[in-house]
Amino acid sequence: MAWTSVIANALRAPLRRLIARWVELRLIEPAPSELALDPRHPVLYVLPHPALSDTLLLESVCARHGLPSPSQPLAVGSIQQRACQPLPTTRRRFRRRRSPPPPFGPLLDHLAAHPEEDIQIVPVSIFWGRAPGKRFGFWKLIAADNWQFTGHLRRAFSVIVNGKDVELHFGAPLKLRDLVDERPSELTNRKVARLLRVHFRRLRTRVLGPDLSHRRTLIGGVVTSPDVRQAIAEVAEAQGRSRPRVEKRAWNYGHEIASNMSYPVLRFMSRLLERLWNRLYDGVDVQGLVQVKRLAGEHTVIYVPCHRSHMDYLLLSYVLYREGLMPPHVAAGRNLDMPVVGGVLRRGGAFFMRRSFKDNRLYSAVFNEYLHRLLSRGHPLEYFIEGGRSRSGRMLTPRPGMLAMSLRSHIRSSLPGAEGGGRGLVFVPVYIGYERVLESNSYLKELKGHKKRKESPLGLARSLGQLRQAFGRVAVNIGEPLYLDAYLDSQVPRWRQQRDTLRPPWLTTAVPRLGDELARRINDAAALNAVNLVALVLLATPHHAIETRLLLRQLAVMVDLQKRLPGGSHISLPHGTPETWIAQAASLGFIERRHQALGELVLTDSARASLLSWYRNNVLHLYALAGLTAFAFRNNARLRLSELHELIAPSWPVLRRELFIAAPLSLESCLREMLDTLTELGLLEANGNGSWQRPASQHEAYEQLRLLGGLVQPTLERGFLLLTALLREPSGNLSRDALIEQSRLLAERLALLSGLEAPEYFDARLFAGLIDSLQEEGWLWLQEDQVHYGPTLERGARRASTLFDPALRQRLLQISSSSQASPSER
Repeated sequence: MAWTSVIANALRAPLRRLIARWVELRLIEPAPSELALDPRHPVLYVLPHPALSDTLLLESVCARHGLPSPSQPLAVGSIQQRACQPLPTTRRRFRRRRSPPPPFGPLLDHLAAHPEEDIQIVPVSIFWGRAPGKRFGFWKLIAADNWQFTGHLRRAFSVIVNGKDVELHFGAPLKLRDLVDERPSELTNRKVARLLRVHFRRLRTRVLGPDLSHRRTLIGGVVTSPDVRQAIAEVAEAQGRSRPRVEKRAWNYGHEIASNMSYPVLRFMSRLLERLWNRLYDGVDVQGLVQVKRLAGEHTVIYVPCHRSHMDYLLLSYVLYREGLMPPHVAAGRNLDMPVVGGVLRRGGAFFMRRSFKDNRLYSAVFNEYLHRLLSRGHPLEYFIEGGRSRSGRMLTPRPGMLAMSLRSHIRSSLPGAEGGGRGLVFVPVYIGYERVLESNSYLKELKGHKKRKESPLGLARSLGQLRQAFGRVAVNIGEPLYLDAYLDSQVPRWRQQRDTLRPPWLTTAVPRLGDELARRINDAAALNAVNLVALVLLATPHHAIETRLLLRQLAVMVDLQKRLPGGSHISLPHGTPETWIAQAASLGFIERRHQALGELVLTDSARASLLSWYRNNVLHLYALAGLTAFAFRNNARLRLSELHELIAPSWPVLRRELFIAAPLSLESCLREMLDTLTELGLLEANGNGSWQRPASQHEAYEQLRLLGGLVQPTLERGFLLLTALLREPSGNLSRDALIEQSRLLAERLALLSGLEAPEYFDARLFAGLIDSLQEEGWLWLQEDQVHYGPTLERGARRASTLFDPALRQRLLQISSSSQASPSER
């Protein structure tokens, strides 16, 4: 026995007590109680490599949680060995590499002779600090875990430096009996070791990310790649410059783009952000990360969150790091590469991109190659498919740029023999929902026409003054992952036969469809909270005021509706009661509770109502079909299912596309379920003759039905105004931009005449999205940017107009007829 082993055995008990006192486990996954060990069979713990510190820590954890002790000998028949064994490591002796045999041979022989017995193997991984790669600073190199296992001295430093930042991961128990077969035990012994090494490698990839080379080496590989070399030659010839000069520019682009992920900065930001979230928010609620942890070790993961705030990328990286996943490389706009701030973000994993580079051949080649190298090596990525932050609060139309580059990279990696070809690519949709965002006031100013303020360190310093305010809770919900290979197989069955080109013809249509699908999956994971619930109800009232009693009942109905017929497959509901939700919205300053002799009222002023519209739009899609159904009963006291279907069928596809809602298998079946649910909630009454009717006007349920229908009224009104503006001109007489502007002016006029201060109501981007939806449905088409339509749109417009009651329809027509566009606008 080596002298180090003798000393270790003598000091084992005091060292275990010392480690138990010094070490703080930041994460144990899964919880020891969830291992479901069978008490009838002995347990063998397996570590990925020999480490006394890991063994002692495991002994301490098992004793604390009542698990079988790793320090006790594993007695199986005549076999006596430790219940905690490392996998053997390769040793070099006399210039030859020798690997000791794995420790499972005697156990396998025993099980072959005793079929009634079994042994449970539990793989255990312990991370003393986490580093994403190499060469990121002296102390990280000495102390943190990375892809190279450490020696005795370095591990001692790691225990001292990283004792307060330790993660322990249990693998799923493996029954050794299941691996016993007819082959010689020597082969089975190696098979067990190989399975465990695969498990440890995948877990290490999930936690630490792939082994990341030095930044300069990575940039050098990008610049010297064949595609970039070709771009350098083409640009040099086209611009009449020398190749070395153009190559230097490519190097500069690489340094401008590439991240410089640093473990010390990740740790610093983790601690800093933990303090920030505790000061800023009442809590961060996370849902759905379990499935991501199963994916991360075997797939290249691209996180695609909605973009509502600058806090999004900080928050998601923090949550992933806290939950034991490697923070992703984040695509950030070049505007964030500010002095000081840009350097910190770059070392936290951000890589920067220009807003547009389609006319810059060299920059495009460098960026595409850099992105491909990250993806092909399995690094997790994060980018926002909407492009920029949503000023209206709703999901914006996805932009094709990053998605197209990701698909081209995947095509390239899927070629035979290409790097990264064995790893699948998975998109992970993420919904981030706030009860209050830092940018509320700036969003409101921008919707009113003010220019977007340029990001700067001074502006960041000004925003820090808001940290003393209350911002409520924030939710991070993971949606349904999208496996790219399976998706392409369903959408483009022959894509694998067209991999010889990086720009196949199907890419033009596949990218927008992929963006829409990801947007729908993000919306399917929406989070209802106190503020957006109150906003949904309060903004549906004519004057943004409501009796507290009615508000309480309507909030309860809204949540019950989502419990019975969820608007998304991965949504989350708020904790508490309607009373606590109202109190939360009041504490955040959105509403006022005013006592009055006949009962308390809840109200808000026009400025705060404009802010609340942003939060309402976050989750409006969850109530689109319910709101459309309720709205149909405004002008119709009684409806059969077939009549309701005929009434809303023209509007539903357009509304669904605008709000990025997944298409139901059958609209008629969904409507039947909706009618039954609204009846159970007391908002409709079922007649014996197969029809439904609205409650009598003197009943409170009548007002509740009107409030529910009011959710979709602004959207339907915008559609009515756009169709009116289009139909009063001959087909092909209006350009797309002219139609958007005329519709926007009509909506602005209606808002002013109604006393409605809601800039989001007449946002030009909403009308642009509406035109895109009508085009997708085939109601109109563009020729040389002129809008054309036919009888289908005319018939659909007539049917959709019957949704409105006569008074509202007449008012909208008056607004349209009294507002004639000037010749310049036409």
